[in-house]
Amino acid sequence: MNTRSNDVILKTTTNTIVFVILAFSVNMLLSGHNAPGGGFIGGLMGAGAFLLLYLSYGLKPVHRILPINFTYMIAAGLLIALLTGAGSFVLGVPFLSHTFGYFHLPLLGKTELATAMLFDLGVYFTVIGVTMTIILTIAEDKLEKAEEKGN
Repeated sequence: MNTRSNDVILKTTTNTIVFVILAFSVNMLLSGHNAPGGGFIGGLMGAGAFLLLYLSYGLKPVHRILPINFTYMIAAGLLIALLTGAGSFVLGVPFLSHTFGYFHLPLLGKTELATAMLFDLGVYFTVIGVTMTIILTIAEDKLEKAEEKGN
């Protein structure tokens, strides 16, 4: 994959933009069970941030800095979502029933915690994992074909 010779502006702005996108992605995740948003849209935004990193810096440099196996992220997300649903069986309520409560946390004060948030977290990880696995598989395939033509 050839990098552009004059991509300083792209790389410099990417560093800031990725942070902003990821912060908003987490915000969408955390507010999703009470307001518009949630794990799905937050996961898509998170995948967009990772994609921007890959587009700006290339596959190999980002893999060296962020050695994330997105296939494991899919498995972790599905496990979290499944355990959240199965937890309702332990309490004797229908599958995926959720509950919430208010707790006093040291730095946050009175905070609402809901089991729907755990399910959203599973969806968040699954969406990032699936999206990035699909995109990176296509990109690596294109890169291999381009290298074969070059040799």
